[in-house]
Parts: sequence; C-alpha cells; structure tokens
Amino acid sequence: MEKNYKILTKFIKDISVETKDAQTYLFVKENIRDYHLKISINSKAIKNKMIEIDTGLIFEDKKANEFRSNFEMTYTTVIKLVDDNITKENLEKIILIEVQKEIYPDLEKSFLNMIHGSGYNEFTIDKKIDFQKLFESRFS
Repeated sequence: MEKNYKILTKFIKDISVETKDAQTYLFVKENIRDYHLKISINSKAIKNKMIEIDTGLIFEDKKANEFRSNFEMTYTTVIKLVDDNITKENLEKIILIEVQKEIYPDLEKSFLNMIHGSGYNEFTIDKKIDFQKLFESRFS
C-alpha cells in the first residue's frame, strides 16, 4: 500500500504502574511470565486531515490472585492524511496496520522502559505484535 499519511508526532500520553507493596513486587518478579499483553487502538479526527491515534497497552495477570501489578501505557500518534481520496477501508488499514507497524519499535522501547524502570529488568518481549494478523482476525 502506498503511504497516504505522514506521522506528525508521537508521544506517551499516559503511563501507569501499580505495585501494592514489596511482597507483591517479589511475587510478580517470579511470575511475570504469566502476564498477558492486551492492545487497543482508538482514533479520532482532529482537523485539517489530522487524526489522533491512541495505542493502549495493558499488561496484567489474568489470574485473580492478591499479589499482582498493573502496567498500562497509552502511546499517541498524530498523523496527517496526504491523499484526499482515501476510502474508509484504506483508512482503517492505515490506522490499524500501517501506523502501528511504523511506531512499533518506539512503542515497544517505551513499554520495556516502563517495565524495566519498575524493577523487572530481565523482562523481554519475545513475540512481536502482528498488526496485519490482528486486523484480519476481526473478520473471522
């Protein structure tokens, strides 16, 4: 797909880490591999063919145990459309696939900095997010 947009800026809009106490921290440190990453992507038109895209990451333990930390980040990207004739379907692909693939290295780095800064230095992301596959899974 031809690039029909330009990224104007990207930044961390919101970041949150919650660890109740040292006992929770130690428990999470031992069990962080049980945590799961959820992603959400929301967008809204601003003006002059600009769109604000919020990519939200939530990293949490799905188990209902009392010792758990919560990690959340919203990464915002502002794009400007450079083509006046973009279809709704192509706009969805730009927002949900193309922009996400382009910002992913910075998104991952910021997210890992948050996790590492919270004391979980050994944590890594082993599996990259496949935005094309996520997009296609919406229709199956």
